[in-house]
Amino acid sequence: MKIGSKIESKFESVKPGQPKRLTYLSLIVVVLFLVWLGYAVGINHMPVKNTVWALIPPVMAISLALITKEVYSSLFLGILTGALLNAGFSPVATLEQTFPKGIMTVLADKWNVGILVFLVILGTMVQLMNRAGGSAAFGTWASNRIKSRAGAQLSTMLLGCLIFIDDYFNCLTVGSVMRPVTDKHRISRAKLAYLIDSTAAPICIIAPISSWAAAVSGFVKGSNGISIFIQSIPFNFYALLTLLMMVLIIFMKLDYGPMLLHENNARQGDLFTTGKGSQASAEGKKEEKVGHVSDLIIPVVFLIIGCVIGMIYTGGFFQGKSFIDAFAASNASVGLVLGSSIALIITIVYYLARQSLTFSECMDCLPDGFKQMVPAMLILTFAWTLKSMTDCLGAATYVAGLMEHSAGSLMGFLPAIIFLVAIGLAFASGTSWGTFGILIPIVVSCFQDVDPQLMIISISACMAGAVCGDHCSPISDTTIMSSAGAQCEHLNHVTTQMPYALTAAFVSFFTFLVAGFTKSALISLAFGIVALFLQLMFFRHRHLIRHNQGN
Repeated sequence: MKIGSKIESKFESVKPGQPKRLTYLSLIVVVLFLVWLGYAVGINHMPVKNTVWALIPPVMAISLALITKEVYSSLFLGILTGALLNAGFSPVATLEQTFPKGIMTVLADKWNVGILVFLVILGTMVQLMNRAGGSAAFGTWASNRIKSRAGAQLSTMLLGCLIFIDDYFNCLTVGSVMRPVTDKHRISRAKLAYLIDSTAAPICIIAPISSWAAAVSGFVKGSNGISIFIQSIPFNFYALLTLLMMVLIIFMKLDYGPMLLHENNARQGDLFTTGKGSQASAEGKKEEKVGHVSDLIIPVVFLIIGCVIGMIYTGGFFQGKSFIDAFAASNASVGLVLGSSIALIITIVYYLARQSLTFSECMDCLPDGFKQMVPAMLILTFAWTLKSMTDCLGAATYVAGLMEHSAGSLMGFLPAIIFLVAIGLAFASGTSWGTFGILIPIVVSCFQDVDPQLMIISISACMAGAVCGDHCSPISDTTIMSSAGAQCEHLNHVTTQMPYALTAAFVSFFTFLVAGFTKSALISLAFGIVALFLQLMFFRHRHLIRHNQGN
């Protein structure tokens, strides 16, 4: 019951000179570990593939990122460790694994390139809306109607719930639209990133019409995947409790852990808590014009319509497939690029027709949008490369083997155990979909003919754990996108969101235990709601005691 308080006290106790010392100490430990590992693998021929050692690269990268606060170097060291293990510590082979077979191969993948192109187009559209004054106009319009911090946060959450098609699209669109509103009400960028991230994946994983539903249904072989997905929604406790938790902390005005510092600073005018207030002022200077609300609404509407049409087009909707089947067969990467590119062209034509921008100004937004997305693109590239290293080492095979050998003896405890395994796997790999691909086929094969209801609950546990691990992982693409959408320092988002995610995970674990034995969504969810409320009341009571003692 003290997850949040432990993390809060840990971060409060960090002194200004400690991060640099921790960085040096961490690097020394990493070097010594790699020397020992090189000796064990190269001299003693210790096996690493399909063993627990396959999890070392992502665990090292994540640990270094959290300790040193340097995400790029941490990810690269994780990649280098994976390359060393794959190459048997041969110098030449390690270079080949790192660059030609690693980073360059990842950047040659069509799906990955599609996501990067989508990011550039989104960045360009955000710049266009800023230059035309649409963001400023919407901020003024919303501020006249949204009168409180709670209203701004609820509006952000509501918009996130409305954009349930795809999490990438959700993160970037909600961030660009709501930044002016949350900035006006002095809500920290870390809190905005949390609201975006905790709405994006949870709403997508319980929406039958989304890229996530399509992905999950594709992993259920020999059954109606969409039907099973719909049956699993009431048991997806982490997603449901996370959405409820956001509403509760907004109305209770409750913050804890590192988020408390960020919110207190935001109330004083520092939205970033990293000395990067100049970034916000730089954004303001670019919005030289005061446009109309339609300068933001119309591009966003065309973006939503375009992306939906693009996704169902790639799924074969115009070749005769139904809307649901087209979504299930869609290629999100290609669909988002097609839809967003059409929306970009329409946006430029619209601004030119309204004389909001000149053609030269529109073209200037392209490199500006690219530059805005460079940090996210770099982190994504490193994260994808790290995942490919982990895949080559057989981490998925190792985890699948553990689950397959133990599944038969767990039974009622299985949903809670799968929830924990999915968290660990998604945290280490940074991918929810990869976790689905590993665990869902195992669950189906073990329980499809034995206990169909327990199979549904276990599939839900897998999805819930994958989303939770995704929320906590610094190398998760959704986490990276949320930071980019909020224009928040990435590790600030990770460290402030983690206590909240762990709170929901703590309650969800016991809720899955109840579900494993009762097999009732109603009873289990009622237990989870009460447990979550009591947990948050405990944090609130503790915060009030600290506040009174401070006074």
